[in-house]
Amino acid sequence: MPGRGFQIASVFIRRGLLAALSSGFGLLGTEKRRTSFARQMRMACEELGPTFIKLGQLASVRPDIFRAQTVFELERLQDSVPSIPVERVLKVIEEEFGAHPDELFVEFDRNPLASASIAQVHRAKLAHPARTTGGKELPAGTDIVVKVVKPGIEDVIEADLAFARRIAEVVSKAGLSRRIDLVGTLDEFGDSLRSEIDLRNEGRVADRFGFDFREDPLVVVPGMVWSRSTRRVLTMEFVEGWRLTDLTEAERTGVDAYGLALHGAEVFMRQVLVLGRFHADLHPANLFVTPDSRICYLDFGIVGRTEPAQRIAIAQVLAATVYGDADRAIRYSGELGLHIPKDKRAIVRDRVAELMGKTIGRKGNSDIRGFAVGFLSILGEFEIKIPAGYGLLVKALVTVDGVSRSIYPDIDIAKAARPYATRLIAQEMLRPARIYQKVPDVMRSVIRVIAE
Repeated sequence: MPGRGFQIASVFIRRGLLAALSSGFGLLGTEKRRTSFARQMRMACEELGPTFIKLGQLASVRPDIFRAQTVFELERLQDSVPSIPVERVLKVIEEEFGAHPDELFVEFDRNPLASASIAQVHRAKLAHPARTTGGKELPAGTDIVVKVVKPGIEDVIEADLAFARRIAEVVSKAGLSRRIDLVGTLDEFGDSLRSEIDLRNEGRVADRFGFDFREDPLVVVPGMVWSRSTRRVLTMEFVEGWRLTDLTEAERTGVDAYGLALHGAEVFMRQVLVLGRFHADLHPANLFVTPDSRICYLDFGIVGRTEPAQRIAIAQVLAATVYGDADRAIRYSGELGLHIPKDKRAIVRDRVAELMGKTIGRKGNSDIRGFAVGFLSILGEFEIKIPAGYGLLVKALVTVDGVSRSIYPDIDIAKAARPYATRLIAQEMLRPARIYQKVPDVMRSVIRVIAE
């Protein structure tokens, strides 16, 4: 694919030169240089299409690898591309089921609901009764949503990944990338991308999320219709509502916006601190607000995980952050793998405290995004390695802040999180198993004897 290879190389070279020019070839300062390169990298991904848009989005959830400016610039990548003719979508459905789409769907809207880099989404109606994973019966004629992988996209992605890997090998051998293992990172991203193309993975995660929040009346997850789903087709319930990106002031006033924003933040903290798995691609386009004031979660392609041993430390870091306690935040960050050398600990602590003072307000004006960018930049400045899960968590907090503000613009997520974080830590500290771990060995022996 030499023509494509030339195109990829020329786009990155041109964008690199533009970044160098706009930053005065580095003479305008480090911040300006990094911001310029991040912007041009995002524009290069948009120019090169599906594979690079997805790679950019995956990179945007890895602040442990890329600089804060790059992470937050790539977050702006819009996964919305021109749609393909519906006939090509229907052909994929026919190939997957061995049946004409008319036999599966009594209606199939020719106009897509959304068209992203990998898949296209259409509204349709079931031709026959079906059930969701949870056993909900859907009669014939029920509105559903059909997500279909675009034909040929796998070949395009594999060709682009192969070329990108060759470039990464050349760069690595030349010693031009000491900060990042380019080849290893690209292979990791390639695996994530291949997993995302198999829509069954997304369906399984959605089912699990729905099960986790089955008793929460304010959370909606569309039920998967597995009898109409395959590797390249995912069928799910249709949910009426407004995307957060489309939520107008009039619609916002019709729902309990503050309560919904607050609850959305608590749902996220429950995922991270209680369940140990969280939606890591929470941006406004992946969320609906329903007319009856509930939040509908969509698109579970990227998921983060936390281990049981990490959760209390995460809760402590979160609480310390929202209360503006730099000492405590740094101390518990160590339990999450953030190692700050002794000779740098005092200066890092002072810088973080200063940053907290500027960004985490106590009067309802916290700047979570500013804090996250500044915090990750401080770690990068002192060449402190950021553990993968830790960086993702910091960025996820920013995302939740952004999502909450999309629902209720005046919400202060730091202030809202304080009582929840405090309550959670208290519950964890009083857990019998934890108390048992803390008592001396001799007392534990006595307890065991009594229990026998």
